[in-house]
Amino acid sequence: MRAAVFSQPHQPMTVEELVMPEPHEHEVRVKVAACGVCHTDLHVLKGEVAFPTPGVLGHEVSGVVDAIGAGVTNVAVGDRVVCSFIMPCGNCGYCVRGREDLCETFFAYNRLKGQLYDGSTRLHRPNGEPIAMYSMGGLAEYAVTPDTSVFPLPESVPLADAAIVGCSIFTAYGAVRNQADVRPGQSVAVFAVGGVGTQVLQMARAFGAAQVIAVDIRGDKLEKALEMGATHAVNGASEDAPARVRELANGRGVDVAIEALGSPVTVRQAFESVRDGGKVVLIGIAAVGVEVPLEITRFVRRGITVAGSYGAKARSDMPEIVELVRRGAVDTSAPITRRYTLDEVNDAYSALASGDIVGRAIIEMA
Repeated sequence: MRAAVFSQPHQPMTVEELVMPEPHEHEVRVKVAACGVCHTDLHVLKGEVAFPTPGVLGHEVSGVVDAIGAGVTNVAVGDRVVCSFIMPCGNCGYCVRGREDLCETFFAYNRLKGQLYDGSTRLHRPNGEPIAMYSMGGLAEYAVTPDTSVFPLPESVPLADAAIVGCSIFTAYGAVRNQADVRPGQSVAVFAVGGVGTQVLQMARAFGAAQVIAVDIRGDKLEKALEMGATHAVNGASEDAPARVRELANGRGVDVAIEALGSPVTVRQAFESVRDGGKVVLIGIAAVGVEVPLEITRFVRRGITVAGSYGAKARSDMPEIVELVRRGAVDTSAPITRRYTLDEVNDAYSALASGDIVGRAIIEMA
């Protein structure tokens, strides 16, 4: 099969022929229809997040089940599926307590070593050299993933477009539903409305937010945000974003601010935009070591909550996420503004790095 192989930071990926991966017990092989182009991959490509090399990135995948390992019962060969980027082991202390978003096996084996949970990768070059897997290694024609991260997809949902369910929509759900606990009638501000922030807008509206304020420095992204459900748009390049958000939210500030970039500037803006007793949820990934100072006294006296959110809980949340998509409460097609082939993978990530992608881009394998 063909796959895009990452060899070292700041260098283009190379499309190579790899050995067809085989699923082990409780694993599923998916013939990939599409893989989303995500900033988390970009952090690895830029050397801001450490990951073993050589490796195959890509973690936002939809496709058709091509083969299953022993013990798989939740999907069958031929099923249309979407895969969550967090692949819970189901057995660690966090998974047992229902916090699959914090699965320590996923972080220890996959994110640190590029392996699945028997301590080995499923990807190899023809000479036998192992290739690390970032999640399931979705920038490839086929991907193997634990069965805990594979979910059937309704026929009514376009298969390739459903790829964005596995990370950007999944991440948005975790932030809006689990960490922010957005309620009907509340006000929400979203700082940075790119590929993930756009889905946060949709998810906030799906859970009944009456006011959804999009904040960005790009006019084209703000226009897209208004199309995707934002009630107001604030351009941080020309306005005092926190002041304008507070003004729009009855002068008090919003109930919830969600930061989707991982920038100290936008984190501070989010913190300064919430009302007393409000919540700030951080979902943007930054380079290792990046910090942001926040006013301690305001934390204490005004009761501000700041929480991190990496993603949703795969087995408990993904069925509801898929149902939201099936009902049309969350759109998988409208956010996608660019489509690339596997041979154009470096063009896709270059466009992402330069900020040229409005909404989400996907790599289509067929």
